[in-house]
Amino acid sequence: MLQQVCEHIHNYFIKETRQGTFTIANGMIELPFLLDGQRFLISGSVLNDGIYTYHSNGIKNDDNAEVVGILQDETWTGTICALAVPPAVIALSAEVKAWVDTNGSAVASPYTSENVIGVYSYTQKTGGSGAGGAISWQDVFRDRLNRWRKVAF
Repeated sequence: MLQQVCEHIHNYFIKETRQGTFTIANGMIELPFLLDGQRFLISGSVLNDGIYTYHSNGIKNDDNAEVVGILQDETWTGTICALAVPPAVIALSAEVKAWVDTNGSAVASPYTSENVIGVYSYTQKTGGSGAGGAISWQDVFRDRLNRWRKVAF
């Protein structure tokens, strides 16, 4: 979810950018310019674009899932950005994920209620930026996310 939050606010909190040819072998990549636990963004890859967390013993995805084998082996020319994501943004992205996990199916429907007894009727959602006026996580967390929003990146 961290990647979706960063995309939405147009801010990856880029600290340093390295361009070149990179190789991932056996699901690992050596990035000596990163600190253990630091997040990084891969761009220009065919198989691995996204945010990951660097550890000397393995790589984690942006939701801190399984350590080893997350990255697919490849060699590519592109960019790796060292990120400095504030802890508050990481915590907020965890809140967003929890909200989406809890409310995702309700958000996917453009209706607030349906009544099938006797005659079919429904009420359509209004006021949100999602499909059919549905309230999305972007609507719910807008005020808290705007603090870190960039106009362009």
